[in-house]
Amino acid sequence: MANNQNFGQLLQTRIKRRNLIIGAGAFTGFAIANQFPHQRAIATGRFSDYPFKLGVASGDPYDTSVVIWTRLAPEPLDGGGMPPVNVPIRWEVATDANMRRIISRGTVLATPELAHSVRVVVEGLTPNTWYWYRFLVGSESSPIGRTRTFPAVGSYSNNLKFALASCQHYEQGYYTAYKYMAQDDLDLVFHAGDYIYEGGITTNVNSPRRHNSPEIITLEEYRNRHALYKTDVHLQAAHAAFPWIVTWDDHEVENNYANDISQIDTEPDQDRAIFLERRAVAYQAYYEHMPLRPFSRPVGPDMQLYRRLNFGNLATFHVLDTRQYRTDQPCGDGTRARCPENLAPQATITGQAQEQWLYDGLDQSAAKWNILAQQVPIAQRDTTPGEGGTYSMDKWDGYVASRDRLLSFIEQRQPSNVVSLGGDLHNNWAMDLKADFDNPESATLASEFICTSISSGGNGNDANPNVLAYLPDNPHIKFYNNQRGYVRCSVTPTTWKSDFLVMSNVTTLDGTISNRASFVVQDGRPGVLPL
Repeated sequence: MANNQNFGQLLQTRIKRRNLIIGAGAFTGFAIANQFPHQRAIATGRFSDYPFKLGVASGDPYDTSVVIWTRLAPEPLDGGGMPPVNVPIRWEVATDANMRRIISRGTVLATPELAHSVRVVVEGLTPNTWYWYRFLVGSESSPIGRTRTFPAVGSYSNNLKFALASCQHYEQGYYTAYKYMAQDDLDLVFHAGDYIYEGGITTNVNSPRRHNSPEIITLEEYRNRHALYKTDVHLQAAHAAFPWIVTWDDHEVENNYANDISQIDTEPDQDRAIFLERRAVAYQAYYEHMPLRPFSRPVGPDMQLYRRLNFGNLATFHVLDTRQYRTDQPCGDGTRARCPENLAPQATITGQAQEQWLYDGLDQSAAKWNILAQQVPIAQRDTTPGEGGTYSMDKWDGYVASRDRLLSFIEQRQPSNVVSLGGDLHNNWAMDLKADFDNPESATLASEFICTSISSGGNGNDANPNVLAYLPDNPHIKFYNNQRGYVRCSVTPTTWKSDFLVMSNVTTLDGTISNRASFVVQDGRPGVLPL
């Protein structure tokens, strides 16, 4: 643990120092790489400032490969500040933190078409091994990042520890939780969505930070917004400390959008064609800034995001996309009573192809734990019990047929230890997934942990009285908390443990973290239990 803390602190110190140096990389020349004779590259270029201001990241680990990422952006909030030419970047991977034992290296082109972002799929690595990496251009070097490969498929694994995080509204709080996350003893981070927020500049005078533009619409605006978020020193440290598995929710494009439908009736993207143009540029910017594999590169408004990653035989991450393929929210996109559309069998939150892909993966899985790594709660949350019930139409509550099919599949096929993870709510929740949520005596089929936000919603509090009032009528809900932070998940062949780590505050820089509660799931016994 001490080694991880020292690494996290070192990363933050190094990133702070880099960001504080004014003009450190100014007027640094670099040459054309001979291996790209047919590419137009800069022959003698000069950066206006240090080019690696957005740090480094890694992600989507396989057993023998992992993705490493960076972006050249000497002026990150002004389109990046790069000329419209290709630039060769060197990369190195080592088995030590000082980058002395280099085991793989190469050169990749940073192109203006991808905002001078690069991703390298580093192949031929040893399973279940930690590595360090960096990028170089001219005489400039990026921060050093740390990453790892997963255990070999089918191999015995006895421990996995990762963080679950979501919802990091830049204006509503500092990312202090990431400072503590970077010092934690983790194998990876799963981010459940709302990595950026698309809205304009807040009028709240008490907000600790401000967005950099009005609501974002164009590709350059989405790029600048991603860049703003990635300038945060603590977010950079968490990216550099561990590989990430990411998925999106709605704010990476627009609040509560559904497939090709905008929910904001005061904006011109109510027109489907206009919205799809907006979705296309939003997906493009998301891909440019995330350590995703090349198969996820978007084609227009379409992007392959659902995918599967295996941590040996211990856990499989079934990463879902519940935005791109869902039907429109029934009865409106807010909290509503049930309506016929809410129960319609054709309503879907995943789309038919992804739903079948999920069932096939669960059916064929040999993993001890099957993780539904997704965005929004599956469990029912009736917010006005005794009055006919009201439910959030933007969650799985709005797509009852989708949820019923999933839970019926789990009940009938019995894949091993299904645990759902999600975010979106800006609260912490631990819940049982029931065969019939309206019948407390029905079978418990799986378990669910929902993480609170990193910063969205500001400081929060231990519990909202309005929520506490309806919890007794939702007995499958075992825990609720309204503070900020993240969830640390520790997984062994016999036990899953989730620690709900919460911040004292996020509107100042001196917030501290503590463990609010812990819950466990036992192998072969679905349902969450307090520790």
